[in-house]
Amino acid sequence: MQATRTLLSRQTLTLLTRQPACFVHHGDYGNWGNTNIAVVFSGCGWWDGTDVHEGVYTMYHLSRNGANFQMFAPNQQQAVVMDHAKKQPASGENRNMMAEAARFSHGQGVTQMQDLSKLDVNNFDGIIFPGGHGIIKNLSSFAKDGKDCKLHGDVERVLKEFHRSRKPIGLSSMAPVLACRVLPGIEVTMGYERDDNTRWGNWPHTSMVQAVKNMGARHNGREPYEANVDEKNKVVSTPAFLWETDYHYHYIFDGIGNMVKHVMRMSTK
Repeated sequence: MQATRTLLSRQTLTLLTRQPACFVHHGDYGNWGNTNIAVVFSGCGWWDGTDVHEGVYTMYHLSRNGANFQMFAPNQQQAVVMDHAKKQPASGENRNMMAEAARFSHGQGVTQMQDLSKLDVNNFDGIIFPGGHGIIKNLSSFAKDGKDCKLHGDVERVLKEFHRSRKPIGLSSMAPVLACRVLPGIEVTMGYERDDNTRWGNWPHTSMVQAVKNMGARHNGREPYEANVDEKNKVVSTPAFLWETDYHYHYIFDGIGNMVKHVMRMSTK
């Protein structure tokens, strides 16, 4: 008996030393390398591109759940460049969305940033748009035109193609405005419908809720750690940093994790 236990212990040790540490901690929906998710960025930074936290949290949860992912961004100039310290436009600066979004990449393998115009729906099982003001300034004209906004051509193309192909679409914070504009009748969340200030945070972007309703979407209130799941249309959304908080980022982390898990679940159907 002792000899058998020793042999099993050696076999277990050998197995674990051949695997990455996360082998024993994988996520709930991972299909370990067989699921490919496209992630679309709009620059780098909350005020003029993709929010850094939302982008990183998305990639973390995709990795934790065993997905392969490829990053994309439009190879075009940003609508505006913001000084994030002063929260105002940076005078005389021009930046490229794809070049700025490449800050999210370590430049290794297939996760290197690619031109959004090259995104082929046939190569992916789902798509995710992390939030940030780049959604309403770079990927659409929502910041100027509200509910009547126009979308960047490739953004509109890929949203319609993934929806038509019955492949899941993940959206965080401001990103639902993109899908609501071109996919009428979908169900999303952008958090609370009114600004209820609490000791933990508040909801200063509630005007967006009315805008997506006016686009024909159905809105459901959700907490920042929750995700709204539209099973019929395969659209998953989470409020993320539409909820403003000074310290409680773990709620947003958990909400994006729930969004990613549902996108993964739907991608395997």
